[in-house]
Parts: sequence; structure tokens; C-alpha cells
Amino acid sequence: MNLFAGLSYNLKGLKLGLTTPRLLMLGIIRFIVIAFLVIIAGVVVFKYYQEIFTMLWTRPDSMWLVWLWYLVSWIVALLLFAMGAMIAYLLGQIAFAVFIMDQMAQITEKIVTGKVVQPHDTSVLKTMVYLIQQEVPRAIFPVFLSAILMILGWLTPLGPVLTFVIPAVAVIFLAWDNTDLIPARKLIPFKERFQFLKNNLFFHLGFGLLFLIPVANIFFLSFAPVGAALFYLDQEKQNTD
Repeated sequence: MNLFAGLSYNLKGLKLGLTTPRLLMLGIIRFIVIAFLVIIAGVVVFKYYQEIFTMLWTRPDSMWLVWLWYLVSWIVALLLFAMGAMIAYLLGQIAFAVFIMDQMAQITEKIVTGKVVQPHDTSVLKTMVYLIQQEVPRAIFPVFLSAILMILGWLTPLGPVLTFVIPAVAVIFLAWDNTDLIPARKLIPFKERFQFLKNNLFFHLGFGLLFLIPVANIFFLSFAPVGAALFYLDQEKQNTD
């Protein structure tokens, strides 16, 4: 699977999500939840960033340095907003979106196959707790990995290269967060699921390209579970034929 296939499945899932009432409703709910948390994070950051930055660097008296102080303060504000947005997204994922994403994947699975495969002898509560636990490797770890790469970009000459690597890593894991929904619900071991990611690395990169579009990325993320489920089900069918 290549980049264009990933992009195609994302758009295909968006089309199905917008034309299926239940998927549309869940997608809108997820969009509102994530957008609300991101906005709250932005408001908090822009309300207190000046005080935070002043603790790090007081405004210089020299006019030659004031312009640099303003420039750095806005850079810090943007970085704080990015961190706040990531934290808000993770909170939304863990508290609300995992359940919504799984419901969207189940609806898509039923549309495609006519049934939803559930693990045997496992309650709905245990399944949801398990899915929430999967957010640690699928979402939280990539955020910390991106932060480490960002710091390396600041402290080493690798900055220009990492400028392209960091967004690629982020969108790959965001895409995997969606394609991993069905296999995680089926309690497939993590090692096998991570191998699936490695085997379809360029697909996940292509699937996540739309997540790089500012503001619109929240909209595409809201319906991403649909396209991801379509892809996984197609792959599953090919492997069984």
C-alpha cells in the first residue's frame, strides 16, 4: 500500500461517514469534543503565556533586544499552544473519543461485513478498558517521541531534517491509532498489530497527510476511524482469500 492508497481510504471513509447518519452523528460529536478541548487549551495558553514567558526571560531594557524578546515570546506561545493542543487531544481520546472511535469502527464493520466480531468471553466494559489502555502506545508514546525529536532539532544540527521527520512520525501514529481499532478490539497481540503498522508504513503516512492541514485536521480526524476500518477489513479479506 502506498501514499495515494492511504489518502484514498481517508477520503473514502469521509464520504461514507458523511452519508451514513449514525457515523455522521458520531463524527460530529467527536469533532465537537476535540475542538472544544483544543479551544479551551488555546484560551488558557494565551491567557497565561506572558506570565510564563516573563518567568523565563524578563523583558530587556535594551531596544536592540526588545524585538528579539517579542519574537521569542511568540514562538514560546505557539509551542505552548501546540503542547496544550496535544494534551487536550490526548484527554479527549482517553476520556471520550476511544469509545466513539470504536463505535464508528463497529458500524463500518457491520456495513461492510454484515456483522461485528467481538472477542469471546469478554464483557463490553473490559473491552473498553482494554481499548483505553492501548492509547498509551498508540497516542501518548508518539507524543513524547515527537517532543524528544523536537528537542533534538533545537539542540543539534539535525533541525532541518527533523522538521520533516517529526510531522511524518506524528501522522503515521495518528493513522495507526485508527487502523488499530478493530484488531485491538479483537484482542490481537500488540506485537502483531505493531508489525501490521510496519508492513504498511507508507499507507499510514498517506492516510495521515490530511491531518497536517491546520484546523481542517480536526475534521478529518473526526471521521478517520471509518476509512481506517475500511482499509483493515479489506486487508483482512485479502489475507483470508
